[in-house]
Formats: sequence, structure tokens, C-alpha cells
Amino acid sequence: MLDGFALEPLAEPLLRWFSGHARVLPWREKPTPYRVWISEIMLQQTRVEAVKPYFERFTRALPDVRALADCPEDRLLKLWEGLGYYNRARNLQAAARQMTEQYHGRLPDSYEQLLGLKGIGHYTAGAVASIAYGQYVPAVDGNVLRVLTRVAADDTDIMNQAFRTGVEKALGELLQTLAGRDGLAEYCGGNVPGAFNQALMELGATVCVPNGAPLCEDCPWQAFCLAKRQGIVRQLPVKRKAKERRVEERTVLILRDGERVAIRKRPRSGLLAGLYELPNVEGHLSADELLAYVKQMRLSPVRIQRLADARHVFSHVEWRMWGYAILVEDPKMQGSDWRQEKDGWFFVDAADAGERYAIPAAFAAYAQYIDLKLGNEKYEAGSV
Repeated sequence: MLDGFALEPLAEPLLRWFSGHARVLPWREKPTPYRVWISEIMLQQTRVEAVKPYFERFTRALPDVRALADCPEDRLLKLWEGLGYYNRARNLQAAARQMTEQYHGRLPDSYEQLLGLKGIGHYTAGAVASIAYGQYVPAVDGNVLRVLTRVAADDTDIMNQAFRTGVEKALGELLQTLAGRDGLAEYCGGNVPGAFNQALMELGATVCVPNGAPLCEDCPWQAFCLAKRQGIVRQLPVKRKAKERRVEERTVLILRDGERVAIRKRPRSGLLAGLYELPNVEGHLSADELLAYVKQMRLSPVRIQRLADARHVFSHVEWRMWGYAILVEDPKMQGSDWRQEKDGWFFVDAADAGERYAIPAAFAAYAQYIDLKLGNEKYEAGSV
């Protein structure tokens, strides 16, 4: 794998570089197993700068495995709100409950046992085992694949599972070699495998970057890099094209009956599972269709205000949204118990909706209008 490229000469310059260039990150300051695990899950498909405030808030609220295992789901999702990919939070809790039952509320130090926990794959198991426990096991993510294919000028498709497995094997063998090397511990506080894995990721995140020109002049591997020598750095890594996203059009409503706003909890499975959403419907509704839809909900519209268009991109689907703020008569004033269990819609106080309910980022463009006071750009419902 990596066309027989010799990896061992890369280790010392990489560790020496990392000792002087490692970013100060909250999970590195106190790398307990729990904090390492939480940070690695949060960092999946999320930028470091975006994760920092969430990590601090989450670990203050839920400081250990047992607190996470016992946390009510609505509170857990509220703590995660804005990070996206909410199944990560649910998997964290499922794994915490496994640990409570099987490992007395602590993360196991075995790579194989870590792999048996919900939501933990090879990369996360390797990261926790090496960084928190000093185990000589690899942690291969996209950053690692990028820097290694560039230094070795390897044009294998990095989405090929056999290639990824081969890279893990090669790094595992390298780490076992480093276990017997003198002098490396001085660069990394004694934890050679933890520092080595973090250094590979750091190099990919800050120097051998994925977008834009890599900072080759700052790279500790300048003397080794075959891609630089061959002038093909920007052509690597090779990654097969992802499947094109499906586009869905939706109409999103801010339904107000005065001081309250309508929300609903989404189903426990599927997209945005278990989160609270604003009323929405597939397609871009015309004015007549919009009025008919609101009346079907057994509500009486009074005023309607058009809001800005918005879009939100998920992994495999893109929402293109039209928005409306709609003032309706208070259902209670009409003698109606409006909450319909089959549809699940209910009114909550607009002032604390954002504090109590996890409304996903997909609706962020419209959630900001929850406290909207309908102004001059309004239409009498009968004339829309």
C-alpha cells in the first residue's frame, strides 16, 4: 500500500514539527478518555472552530459518561443543537449507556472493546485508544489519507475500502516500530502514538490542506514529498465523485397565534429524527394553496407576510425553501383544542421556544423570525 513508500523516516520530523505547532484546543488541554471521545465525535464533518464552544458547553453540562447516559433526550438534543448530524448525539448516549452497563461508566482502554460501542468506528477507536490511553494503534481519517497519498504520490482512490484498510495496516506496523525507538518521547510528553496520530491530522488540517494551495513551505515533509517533486500536489488525493444531491422544494411557515408559535416533534427515525420543526410542506405553495393548507390545520389565518427564501444542504439532499409568517386566531378563542395527536402540532411560547426545544439548523433562516411582529408587509388573509 502507498506503493511501497517508506513511512518510518517521516515520524521524527513530524513529531518534532508537532511539538512546536500543535494548536491549543480545549480537548487537548485535558485529554481524558471521555473528553477525547466527545471531541472526536463532534469533529466528524464539523470544523474545529465551530466545535469549540459546543464542546465546552456540552462537557460542562454532561461532564462524564453517567451524566450523558442519564440525560433526557430533549436536553441532549438541545445541547447538540446547531452541530447537525444529530444521530451522533444519540449514538453518544447509546454508547454511554453501554459503558454504564458493561464498563462501570468508563471508556474501555481496548481498541477492540471501543469498536463494540455504538457510533465508534476504526478512526474514533484509534483516536481514543492512542490519545487517551497511549495505545500503539492508528487513527486514519480524511486528513491522514490526504497527507499520506500526497507524500507518496499515490493516486489510488481513497474511497476504496481496501486502500483505507491497507493504510491502517501500514500505520499500525509503523507505530509498532516506533514503540522501540529512543528519543521520540521528548517531542510528545511520553505519548508517542497519541502525538503521532494527532500530528498527522494537524498536518492535514493546517498545512497540507484540502481546499486551496497547501502550505508546502511550512511542511516538515518537504524533503520527502513526491507529489511536490512531481508537481501534482493539487491533483491528490483521488476521490471518486460523490452522488449528486437530490433537490427538494419546501414551504416553511412561522405560525403565530399572538405570543405562541407552532412546532412539532419529527419522527424518531429518518432525516432530523426526533427534533422539533416548524410547519412545512413539500413544494412551493401558491397563495391560494397556502391558505388552504392553513385552514386544513383547522386554523383561521388573519395576516400573512412573505419571508426571504433560504436553502439548507444536507449530505444527500438540498432544501430550497420559501417562507411565510402567518398570524392566526388563537384556537382557544374558537373553543378548539387544536393539538392533534395524529399530526403532532402544538403551540409553545415564542419567547422561550429557542431555549427549550432543539430546532435544527435546517430551519435556522426561519427560526430567527419566531419573535417576528408582523409589520407593514402584510396581507389580509382574504385577499392573498
